[in-house]
Amino acid sequence: MTSFAQFGNDLYTGKRSIDFVGRRRTWYAISGVLILLALLGLGVRHLNLGLEFRGGSEFRVSNIVVPSGYEATARTAVASASPGHPAEVTRLGSGTTGTVRVQTAKLEPTQISAVRQSLAKAFSTTENDVSATFVGPSWGASVSKKALKALIIFLVLVSATMALYFRTWKMAVAGVVALLHDLLITVGVYALTGFQVTPASMIGFLTILGYSLYDTVVVFDKVRENTTDAFANGRLSYPQATNLAVNQTLVRSINTTVVALLPIAAILVVGFTILGPGTLLDLALALFVGIAVGAYSSIFIATPLLVTMRMREPAVKELGLRAQRSQARESRLVPADAVAGATNAGRAGPVPTTPVATAEDTDAAAEPAEATLTGRAVHRYAQTAGPRNQPRRTPKSRR
Repeated sequence: MTSFAQFGNDLYTGKRSIDFVGRRRTWYAISGVLILLALLGLGVRHLNLGLEFRGGSEFRVSNIVVPSGYEATARTAVASASPGHPAEVTRLGSGTTGTVRVQTAKLEPTQISAVRQSLAKAFSTTENDVSATFVGPSWGASVSKKALKALIIFLVLVSATMALYFRTWKMAVAGVVALLHDLLITVGVYALTGFQVTPASMIGFLTILGYSLYDTVVVFDKVRENTTDAFANGRLSYPQATNLAVNQTLVRSINTTVVALLPIAAILVVGFTILGPGTLLDLALALFVGIAVGAYSSIFIATPLLVTMRMREPAVKELGLRAQRSQARESRLVPADAVAGATNAGRAGPVPTTPVATAEDTDAAAEPAEATLTGRAVHRYAQTAGPRNQPRRTPKSRR
């Protein structure tokens, strides 16, 4: 079995190739379905905003032996002291002892006192072990506005920087679309699963943009290098050169993503099993989803989208014709194994075997194309099999 290192080396040299660019419509369809699900989640289920965003009262019953039915016990205690106020109950910590957190809508001072007494009685503890706090919605609204402002500034600066660095605004557009793609799917996952959105989640949303951008820029840098060489020598078309760049950076993207996800996964396991809901768990969840989606977008969305936007450019079309002529000429002049990487970059699958060119083919290929009687320049091989009004030429080796 081929090792992963050998597999990566084959991708880098072009011996093997995965057709990422050629199958871009498939990736667009997959992302379209994911985005549609995310929009349905946001429109139907909505985000489960934390207390910091919607405002309300929070009670914590600490240092108690948490019973098996603690959720029903807490809700019954709140309903008896303040009817008409539903409660969200979560447990913090693990083991036999821990803390029960109860969140409700905004309560009056008298209602807060009554709920504290009821919770203390329900969990067989004193009122001193039941804390009560109130969080106003203005704080959450302020955080949301600042996060949105930071997002807009971030996208503007990223677009300008990428446009200047890569000397094309289309790379900037493709990168920003990938960022928005990652953000929308990550937020949609929160909406569909019902995970609570807290200020820590907002920080995570902004953090994943940086990681996604980092991965995309690395791929784009290799794309620029390969396409610059392609325009200079004309051996590869633009889609082939970009697809080769994605293959060359694929192993690196996988390695960095796995290395980043492993510690975050460990935090998630500890958070769900031991620590319970909190800032660390909220941040880790956003990072895990966002980094995974960001690695997907940098490979399957950003680069294929760049190719889609540039395919109609005259220079890219001309490069495609030059690459066809170059690859056809090389396939006749040298063995297929020697040019497998060049002629099949950007296309997956085995390379067909072609015969070695003869001296006659070499001389014919070296001679430039000549004009026909109709005034159109036709290659030498077309002359030998052309219409009757085109003179048949004899190779130099036979003269």
